[in-house]
Amino acid sequence: MKFLITGSAGFIGSFLALRLLERGEEVVGLDSINDYYEVAIKYGRLQKAGIPQELVAYNTLAQSKKYPNYRFIQLNLEDKENLLKLFENETFDKVCNLAAQAGVRYSLLNPDAYIQSNIVGFLNILECSRHYGIKHLVYASSSSVYGLNEKMPFSTSDNVDHPISLYAASKKSNELMAHTYSYLFNLPTTGLRFFTVYGPWGRPDMALFLFTKSILKQEAIDVFNYGEMLRDFTYIDDIVEGVVRVLDNIPKLDSTWNPKNPDPHSSKAPYKVYNIGNNHPVKLMDFIEILEKELGIEAKKTMLPLQAGDVPATYADVSDLVNELGYKPSTSIKVGIANFVAWYRDFYQI
Repeated sequence: MKFLITGSAGFIGSFLALRLLERGEEVVGLDSINDYYEVAIKYGRLQKAGIPQELVAYNTLAQSKKYPNYRFIQLNLEDKENLLKLFENETFDKVCNLAAQAGVRYSLLNPDAYIQSNIVGFLNILECSRHYGIKHLVYASSSSVYGLNEKMPFSTSDNVDHPISLYAASKKSNELMAHTYSYLFNLPTTGLRFFTVYGPWGRPDMALFLFTKSILKQEAIDVFNYGEMLRDFTYIDDIVEGVVRVLDNIPKLDSTWNPKNPDPHSSKAPYKVYNIGNNHPVKLMDFIEILEKELGIEAKKTMLPLQAGDVPATYADVSDLVNELGYKPSTSIKVGIANFVAWYRDFYQI
C-alpha cells in the first residue's frame, strides 16, 4: 500500500515511516520542518531514513538513498494548492496525519500557529482525503483533550468538552471535524489520543529531554506542581506499534450506536478514537529519580506551581485497544529512560 505520513521529520512520524518501510510499504513523508524546536534533530531523523539535508527543498519530492520505497517532501499543510497536487499525483491508499503545532505551553504564547496548522491544515487534509478516495485517515489527537476531567483512568467514553489549553481545543476540534467528514462523506477516520510519548529522538521541549540536558550541565530543573504530577509515559516503540495496528484496521459503522443515549466513543459513522498510553502512570519524582540514577548525577531542583494549561495527572484506559486490536503498551519506564539517555549521549557526543 501507499501511505502518506505527515509530520515525518517529527518524533512519532519518523519512527512510523521506518516501521512501514521495513515491512515493505511505499511511503511519502511530509513535514514543514518548522523551527519550533531544534531543526538539527528533525534533519537527523530524516537522515536515518536516507534523506540527507541537502536533498530537502520546499514542495520537492526527495528520493531516499536508503529506501527505494521512500520519498520526502517539505510542505506546509496550510498550502492547500500544493497539497491537493500531491494527493492528485500520488494516489495514496492511507494517510497518517501526525503533523501539528505541538506543545501545551507554547499555545499560550503563539495561538495563531495552532489555528493555522492544527485547524486550517487539518481541514486541508480532510478535504484532500475526501476528494482523492483515501481508504483510512488516521490522525494524532492528544490526552490533553481530557482537560479538567479528573476521573481516572481517562476513557474514550468520557466527556471531553472542557479543554484548558488552545492546543487541547485544537485536538478536540480535529476529532469533531473528522467525525463530520466520516459521517457526510463516508471517510473512515481514527483519532489517536497519545499519552506523554518519550524515547530516543524525542522532542526537545518535553520533560525527559529538558531534564537530561539541564542535569548534565549541572543546572537546576523546573519541577512543576511541586513534584505532585502523574504522567502515563508511553515509549515510542509502543506508540508506533499501536499506530500501525490502527492503520491496518479500518473503522466500520458501530452497531451499538444509540441516538437516544449517544456514547462519545461510538458513532453511526466509520469513526473511532483510541487512547494509546502505557496504562501505568508514574510519579514525576520517581521519573526524575530513575533519570538521576541513569545519568549518575543528582538533579538540582526548582520547585514550582502548576503551569497554566497543564493537568496534574494523566492515565490512559486502553481497554478498547486491548479488546479491539489485541494490543497493550508494555515498555517499562526504566528501559525507556535508559534507551533515551544512551541515544542522547551518542547524538550530542557526551
